[in-house]
Amino acid sequence: MDLSKHLRYFLVVAEELHFSRAAAILGMAQPPLSQAMRRLEDELGVTLFDRLPRETALTAAGHALRDEAREFLAAEQRMRTLMSTIRDGTLGTLRAGVPPETPAAALGELLRRLAEQAPGLDVDLQELTTAEQLELLAAARLDVGLVHQPVDDVDLHTGPVVRTRLGVVLSRTSPLARSSEVALADLAGHGLVVFPRATAPAWHDHLLAVCREHGFTPSRVRHARNPEFLCGLVLAGQGVALERESATRREPRVTWRPLTGDPLWQQVTAVWPRRSPHPAAQRFATVAGEVLAGAGAPPATERAAGAPAPWSVVFHTAPGV
Repeated sequence: MDLSKHLRYFLVVAEELHFSRAAAILGMAQPPLSQAMRRLEDELGVTLFDRLPRETALTAAGHALRDEAREFLAAEQRMRTLMSTIRDGTLGTLRAGVPPETPAAALGELLRRLAEQAPGLDVDLQELTTAEQLELLAAARLDVGLVHQPVDDVDLHTGPVVRTRLGVVLSRTSPLARSSEVALADLAGHGLVVFPRATAPAWHDHLLAVCREHGFTPSRVRHARNPEFLCGLVLAGQGVALERESATRREPRVTWRPLTGDPLWQQVTAVWPRRSPHPAAQRFATVAGEVLAGAGAPPATERAAGAPAPWSVVFHTAPGV
């Protein structure tokens, strides 16, 4: 028996104390309504109505059930509403990973927008490398992550891809700094400062492969996890670096030059499991894509009129989400 449906019927009859009027209100015939009330009485083991020739009255059990039924149905509605908000990704906890180099302003904006769109969602943001995020996603210990492409995993949905142009980071005293742009082949003979391979193996290998294809095989490779250390190694003559322009803004002794032909683009995207995805994962992916695209744009005063945008966003529709 559908108890909720029968209780809703009961409340209408209890209000009208007339089976014909109650049936009209419910949009049904009187006999099925009378049968439903008999089934409810049988289920509860009590008589709910005194069925008199000229009137219908509630028994003591009927009076008691009227208040209980209202509370029961209200609680059921609250439960359904709660489950709906969890299903829609506006309530609960979302475990999300972000790369260590994500700008503080972007993180703040990401959390602000998510709180605005889903006030009941608790975002557990964790600073993790691409490799760490992929491992935790596979172990179901992370719900969504922002990773560096390429990532070859058919078990993951992919959100909007934010592409940021890479250029070369040089000491301001370097002869190459006199040029408005630098070809990768011009870097021949230099060392390279780059992030450790273990943090994002596929992206690391892709970057070095593009360098080789364009005539630059580093004389040596040094590793740096954060922009400050990277700039320090460049200033110490340990090599040049291939990075986003924003990574050099806090160090006045280095300069950034675009690469001829723009052969290198850093691609960041949100990924989350195809199997049993978190309801809020796609919301996070969309908002993160918008925020990171905005974070990658330099101030208007720093971009020449008509200059190509140093970033772009490619939107993908995640099937089945």
